[in-house]
Amino acid sequence: MRIGELAAATGTTPRALRHYEQAGLITSERAANGYRLYDPGTAVRVRNIRHLLDAGLTLDDVQVFLPCLDGDVTAGPASEAALRVAAERLAVLEGRIAAQAAVRDRLAAALREATGARIRPVA
Repeated sequence: MRIGELAAATGTTPRALRHYEQAGLITSERAANGYRLYDPGTAVRVRNIRHLLDAGLTLDDVQVFLPCLDGDVTAGPASEAALRVAAERLAVLEGRIAAQAAVRDRLAAALREATGARIRPVA
């Protein structure tokens, strides 16, 4: 399967697939003409990578899941390492949310002060 076919089959882009390959999450062979050729089973792996990324993990985080990327990553019990990575990522996201909420609150307060409370920020 060529890169365009894999991209179409998984709803991603060739650029993303090259990025996943560079990160060591997927592999390809090279045809005589230099084109990347992927095993059809790579589609399952890419869908699992996308699922984990959509859940908020990073490509580095996904490395922990390598042993189970070729199956259903949601079916089996999570490993201790996977749970640790997910908990760490959640803590990072919660920290970022808290920081952004603090910035929002300071901006809202400054806006109220500057306008004499005539303008209410949209929630």
